[in-house]
Amino acid sequence: MLLAVDVGNTQTVMGLYEDERLLAHWRVATDAADTGDELALRIHALFALEALGDAPVTDVAIASVVPPLTEQWRQLAARLATTPALIVDSGTDTGLPIAYGDPTEIGADRLADAVAAVELYGAPCIVVDFGTATNIEVIDRTGAFVGGVIAPGLATSAQALFDAAARLAKTSIDVPPRVIGASTREAVQSGLTFGEIDRIDGLVRRIVDELGYPATVIATGGLSARVTGLSRTIDTVNDDLTLEGLRIIHRRVRGRQGRG
Repeated sequence: MLLAVDVGNTQTVMGLYEDERLLAHWRVATDAADTGDELALRIHALFALEALGDAPVTDVAIASVVPPLTEQWRQLAARLATTPALIVDSGTDTGLPIAYGDPTEIGADRLADAVAAVELYGAPCIVVDFGTATNIEVIDRTGAFVGGVIAPGLATSAQALFDAAARLAKTSIDVPPRVIGASTREAVQSGLTFGEIDRIDGLVRRIVDELGYPATVIATGGLSARVTGLSRTIDTVNDDLTLEGLRIIHRRVRGRQGRG
């Protein structure tokens, strides 16, 4: 079995795969101070909740944007799995053509999203990943990663607003019943949710104009469910896209190693 791990700045998403079948899926808060032992306790507790017991983890694939946790996950993988962990980064041969100024700047999560999008939905495609940052990844009709957009995420924008405006009380990030807020709470929610999705739709339209042809738009990420229903450009939602990308990259890399 493969344990795929996407370590983000705010949340860590994990998935346990048996071949291509996702057996279990978890989303937990990321704590950059976690040790390998603390991560192990968390994993065992999650396995127990799903009645997985001592599920035989043979492989671990990791995408991490939190450097202190990358090594901790590597150490844990050495205890869990029977093979060394695959740490996906810009140097990994993912099979995805890269047409980008400096490929070392591309985060592992962006690579995984792009790989999964091309395999599952075909090229050209655009991925909108709603996380701490809202990332937009663009894959052209040749199947090459050509770049994208990085912007503050929905929760990040909300926190910045609440921190900067002393008289605005924190409110939940929910879609209000109308754009014209009938209260301060609704007005803030409108600005955050409708503002975010209109920003995404506007950027996607600009990207399509630059490409010169239409592309399938896939949304993913922990906050995608909050606003994707409002979008006029997003075609489908796949909350497991990054995990799927890790699974596909792992299959490709291990397959080449097996042939070697």
